[in-house]
Amino acid sequence: MKKLVVLFALISYSLLAQRLLAQVPPKPYGALPSERQLTWHDMEVYGLIHFTPTTYEDKEWGYGDADPKVFNPTDFDAEQIVLAAKAGGLRGLVLVAKHHDGFALWPTKTTDYNISKSPFRNGKGDMVREFEQAARKHGMQFGVYCSPWDRNSAAYGSPEYIKIYRDQLKELYTNYGPLIMSWHDGANGGDGYYGGAREKRSIDNTTYYGWDSTWTNLTRKLQPTANIFSDIGWDVRWVGNEKGIAGETHWATFTPQPPAGKNVAVPGQANYPDSPIGHRDGKYWMPAECDVPLRKGWFYHPNEKPRSPEELFDLYLKSVGRGAGLDLGLAPDTRGKLHEDDVASLKTFGEKLQKTFATNLAQSAFIRASNVRGFNSRYGTKNLVDGNKNTYWATDDDYKTPDLVIDMNQPKTFDIITLGEHIKLGQRIEAFAVDVQEGDGWKEIHTGTSVGAKRIVKLPAPVTAQKVRIRITKSPVGMAMSEVGIYKEAM
Repeated sequence: MKKLVVLFALISYSLLAQRLLAQVPPKPYGALPSERQLTWHDMEVYGLIHFTPTTYEDKEWGYGDADPKVFNPTDFDAEQIVLAAKAGGLRGLVLVAKHHDGFALWPTKTTDYNISKSPFRNGKGDMVREFEQAARKHGMQFGVYCSPWDRNSAAYGSPEYIKIYRDQLKELYTNYGPLIMSWHDGANGGDGYYGGAREKRSIDNTTYYGWDSTWTNLTRKLQPTANIFSDIGWDVRWVGNEKGIAGETHWATFTPQPPAGKNVAVPGQANYPDSPIGHRDGKYWMPAECDVPLRKGWFYHPNEKPRSPEELFDLYLKSVGRGAGLDLGLAPDTRGKLHEDDVASLKTFGEKLQKTFATNLAQSAFIRASNVRGFNSRYGTKNLVDGNKNTYWATDDDYKTPDLVIDMNQPKTFDIITLGEHIKLGQRIEAFAVDVQEGDGWKEIHTGTSVGAKRIVKLPAPVTAQKVRIRITKSPVGMAMSEVGIYKEAM
């Protein structure tokens, strides 16, 4: 009798321990995103606006010698640009406040080569302010890019210029509200006007700008919500191309490598070949931005046409759909508006996105998981279709290769499947497969690798099935997934 009592007590204790364990969330895995990075992931698609005197020169890069008086948009409308971007599904805009030509779109105190010397708004204009206000009015995130290279400044190449550049950043950081991004690139040094010297200047970009000091003492202190983008990240890394495409496998974690003989990685000296894919178990959470202009060039050229809505959708699948972000270059024309062709392409693209992902066929389906953490409904499959990224399906720690069966009650036709991890706990999945039921068996229709913030599987052709099975085939730890979707592409 005593043995039975002891056995019953042990069983009860074991069950109690399992229930208590089930209340404990899964442990995080690897590098984790910050709050500002989570906000960046939520943007998915945003725009980078190039508009300076270079627009009026029909060039891609200005030399810094254009007369400020050429910058005179006759019908500038920040709201038209913002609304066109929003109609295209963009959720944020990054304004090139100063490009390599050195012309500042705000009335800066640091240089005379700025918008106050142009006829725009009779010398009283502030284009950064107008874009910032229009973006916030329509619920879009706002960020800035201030080029470190300045082909107009006579001081470029000297220590004096670094103070000028940091003062420019300080003005942008303190006068235009909270920013989603502080965007930087590695372009620097070369031919320029340089205050009339008209010469070539070279700098050592591994030391000249002092990026660690700039980003630590200025950006992080004055704009704690701003994601720092550059070739080497800090928050967001460059994908390594200007095609708008991430690697089929995309790890949001990355370890920047210093150039040969140097101790620190810097913009312009990144390990680009690794950028499209990233590093599994990289030291930092540093997802890729896939930048690509809407037209052929970053600046407006009248002989170019925008990409088609179908091409934009394909870029979306190959950037956002691989866990990265899509940064689409927008180029106002000489009027100061987006061309009607650009507006039309963006609108149709935005409509296609909205229509395609409007109805999740998995939302009304019965979803059965092979394992739920501690049999606790807190981690159940309902979290996969509730539209809330803060809830998730989780498995027991030792259950690393679970599967989901999605029963849609009747045959449905689809060609898109989406998955999303609860990235607050890290990027866990290394391989997965998708099956559909055929008769009494299953037919594999797709295999993939990384998932991360979002994975969009676009099937080669539509499939009709009632049941879909998703198998996690490789992971170092148990699951923490927040999204499953089944869709039909809108034509």
